[in-house]
Amino acid sequence: MQPSLIRRQLGGLVPPKVASPSLLSSGSGAGLSPLVNFYSKLPKGPAPASAASGIKGRFFNGKNASGAPFALLIAGIFGLGYTIDYQMHLKHHKNHAH
Repeated sequence: MQPSLIRRQLGGLVPPKVASPSLLSSGSGAGLSPLVNFYSKLPKGPAPASAASGIKGRFFNGKNASGAPFALLIAGIFGLGYTIDYQMHLKHHKNHAH
């Protein structure tokens, strides 16, 4: 792997360099203002609860919870299997007419 490719892939994992060693070792708190500004912009507290969307939100969560997706899945698998079996049966009898 190329070093630039690894650096690009890890770029999202490494936090931005806000504080430099010279700012931290100076001893005065004024040099840390970029660091304080960066962290003050981050959200505070627990993450907001996200509402589930799509099939999960429609059928499995809250007051609308039901087993309809499972019933439809079972019916769909049965219908697909029956169709394949019926088509195979017809192909078997096509050339063996009595």
